[in-house]
Amino acid sequence: MTQEGNRPKLNGVEVTIKNVSRTYGDFKALDNVSIQIHKGEFFSLLGPSGCGKTTLLRIIAGFDSPDTGDVLFDGKDVLPLPPDKRQSNTVFQTYALFPHLTVYDNIAFPLRLKKLDKATIDKKVREYIHLVQLDQHIDKKPSMLSGGQKQRVAIARALINEPKVLLLDEPLSALDAKLRQSLLIDLDNLHEQVGITFIYVTHDQSEALSVSDRIAVMNQGQVLQIGNPYEIYEAPATRFVSKFIGETNYFEGTIVSCEKQGDEYLCMVDIPELGQQVSVTDYDPQPVGAHEAFTIRPEKIRITSEAPAVHPGQSVNSFQGYVDEPVYSGFQSKFFVRLDAGEHPIFKIFKQHTTFLDDGPEIEWKDHVYINWTATDGYLIKDLKR
Repeated sequence: MTQEGNRPKLNGVEVTIKNVSRTYGDFKALDNVSIQIHKGEFFSLLGPSGCGKTTLLRIIAGFDSPDTGDVLFDGKDVLPLPPDKRQSNTVFQTYALFPHLTVYDNIAFPLRLKKLDKATIDKKVREYIHLVQLDQHIDKKPSMLSGGQKQRVAIARALINEPKVLLLDEPLSALDAKLRQSLLIDLDNLHEQVGITFIYVTHDQSEALSVSDRIAVMNQGQVLQIGNPYEIYEAPATRFVSKFIGETNYFEGTIVSCEKQGDEYLCMVDIPELGQQVSVTDYDPQPVGAHEAFTIRPEKIRITSEAPAVHPGQSVNSFQGYVDEPVYSGFQSKFFVRLDAGEHPIFKIFKQHTTFLDDGPEIEWKDHVYINWTATDGYLIKDLKR
């Protein structure tokens, strides 16, 4: 993710998607979608399979047309233009390389179609091969390359035409987890070097959170929230976003009070499933009687085998329960804790292992435990319909 102070020269375009809808028979793939993507931004379309993200990418690329709406590059309508006239190139999940051509010839192919002279082609091809770190593989054919190397060739071939927008359709989904992480970093660094607009389609939330300047979360053909990774994770706007992004503890309840405290409001939410009220802060006053949802991320909950100390003036939510299931993952443990109170719901808690565990985790299966979090660690969700 590019930091504001270190941005490269921006060579991309601003992409405007305005009121775009697309149906296939009775299926509405896109429902009045509007997004403004900034010049030079790494922007991700994130959502589950069938949410409309690939359909939207195909419309931007020119491989499909909307029923209604507009697609603009720097304010210019591109819908009448064929894909090769839009100043955009697409990188596909399947690589789409020519198996009989070498790395060099695959990357050179777009320039040869333009009938550029041999010296210009050679100079540019070697430049882009170096850019994607394939100098030692220049004469190899795709069958001799790993999946990650093939995807680098596909990216170089897409970039060599110097598009204003690079469209990436789940480009890493065919690779194993460790290689995906490595290529994500390379892709982010590449974006910083070339400075064009990247539009990245993925169903993998960790990918989107890792590299994006901003993310549009989509579901059932609609854009539910647009924001930077911190906003999407920490302040989900809808029920779906809160459950889709990361792991969370989600409970619905009723606002019983909301009082001003400094720059925030301290709200009390009655949650029948928990058998008591929880406190949570919000920047806006919430109406008493409103039906809203309370969510708390597992890593923000503290778990102890002894009752925690109470600090005067601090609004803390405390519960007791027992460990229904511990899951050890090396760097952390995930605890599923069934509460003693209410309808005995299960909470998920992540506990980071910051010290050497000589005798294993200190909290084990069936242990009685205390869990707590402050009012500022939770979050209220108002849109429960989407």
